[in-house]
Amino acid sequence: MLNYVIRRIIYAIPIIIGVNLLTAILFFYVNTPDDMARKILGEKNVTPQVIEGWKREHGYDLPLFVNESEKGAGKVLRTIFFQKSLPLLWLNFGRSDRNNIDIRREIRGRMWASFAVALPTFIIGILVDITFAMIIAYMRGTSLDLSGVVACVILMSVSTLFYIIGGQYLFGKMLRLFPISGYSTGIHAVKFVILPVVIGVISGAGGGIRFYRTVFLEELGKDYIRTARAKGLSEGTVLFKHALKNAMIPVLTNVVVSIPFLFYGSLLMESFFSIPGLGSFTIDAINAQDFAIVRAMVYLGSILYIIGLVLTDISYTLVDPRVRLG
Repeated sequence: MLNYVIRRIIYAIPIIIGVNLLTAILFFYVNTPDDMARKILGEKNVTPQVIEGWKREHGYDLPLFVNESEKGAGKVLRTIFFQKSLPLLWLNFGRSDRNNIDIRREIRGRMWASFAVALPTFIIGILVDITFAMIIAYMRGTSLDLSGVVACVILMSVSTLFYIIGGQYLFGKMLRLFPISGYSTGIHAVKFVILPVVIGVISGAGGGIRFYRTVFLEELGKDYIRTARAKGLSEGTVLFKHALKNAMIPVLTNVVVSIPFLFYGSLLMESFFSIPGLGSFTIDAINAQDFAIVRAMVYLGSILYIIGLVLTDISYTLVDPRVRLG
């Protein structure tokens, strides 16, 4: 297993470099450094001299990949890509283009707010989705099964924005049970995250329950299930003891791959509830065309996704002894 993990890490290096390269190309061809300067400086009639000064100050006056004015190694060393993207390999995120804040320190400070919303949403959502999916699968072919599927489709068809705005209006404005914006630290954060967590669980329940229901129904149609029933085992034992255990690989695939993204929190949820997490941090950076932050978050996302894939493969060996990682 150790050899497998080492190989995956080695394979990940060119993927990560490629992600950074593609991000740099797309960003600079869609938004040139001149466009970034005008957006960040916020002046309608900003002069070319001011733009050039901003670019020199932030290192965007250099060529993107090849500096023809330099010789030898300087052609690559004196480029935007080398000076701003490659340091990400050792988690040197640099400073913001907009307000010069330390990006790594900002990430460390904001990630706890994202965890406060994303972690309970993730755990409660998984429990709710699997529980209801097993109940519906257990009652397959009945009116409860049909009603459950219809409810899931309805839940999936409604935009997350409707749940957010409707929840804020109902529980915040009308009933005044929870605050609809803001955040606090420590135990006081609970009252600010309850509503986002409830909305997050409800908005994701439709797709989650349908996915797990499909997984359980597929298992219930296999030969070992028919053998278990032929032995006289109850339907509950067949479903909860046999089907659930053998359905763990697709369940783990869906669960473990999602774990790294808890770091990001929810982009929409944090923005609408004014929670100072990494989701709102990323949205603000995109709106402000702060390439330094966008570049750092894209890189961090690619790292976390690769970690999620490795964890998924490792988790397979824990639930299925037939799986071996060479």
